[in-house]
Amino acid sequence: MTAPEEVLSYWLDEIGPKGWYEGSSELDAEIRNKFEAAWRNAAEGTFGLWLTYPSGTLAYIILMDQFPRNMFRDDGLAFSTDKQALAAAKAAIHRGWDMRIDEPARQFFYLPLMHSENLSDQDRCVRLICERLPETGASNLLHARAHREVIRRFGRFPYRNEALSRPSSGSEADYVEGGGYGRTVRELQKEDAA
Repeated sequence: MTAPEEVLSYWLDEIGPKGWYEGSSELDAEIRNKFEAAWRNAAEGTFGLWLTYPSGTLAYIILMDQFPRNMFRDDGLAFSTDKQALAAAKAAIHRGWDMRIDEPARQFFYLPLMHSENLSDQDRCVRLICERLPETGASNLLHARAHREVIRRFGRFPYRNEALSRPSSGSEADYVEGGGYGRTVRELQKEDAA
């Protein structure tokens, strides 16, 4: 049985900030080999006790929100436990548990909000990053704003449509073909520089 400390030690210490958004096939395979069984157990409700304290909740959120994006890249399973991660994050933030975790690890309490296809969650994510990540939040803030812009425009993330077997509208298909999320990030960077 996987312990929360294993998730945290692996993700926060072994992989660390430089590897968190790397997305290599080697890292994806490693996470799948180490944590797929734990993720499946958590998805079935096995790790409820993790949600009773701050570091356990952080481990749960990483397991349910971050790891599936690596383990199941380009597959609908990548988003299948987003609701559990979002519920855990909201409960932890309500309790102030996010503030008991040092930066930059604290950001993982906010990423389920950033991954949500709900504009209120997106707005809250931007606010939390501004307020609660004073030292390490600059890059996170750019990406939070970009995610929010996509949700404002489309009400969902068009680049998930294929993996989720959702039909794309013409404007969504044009968006993805025209650079998609990366283009949104670059446009915000230009606005910020102007």
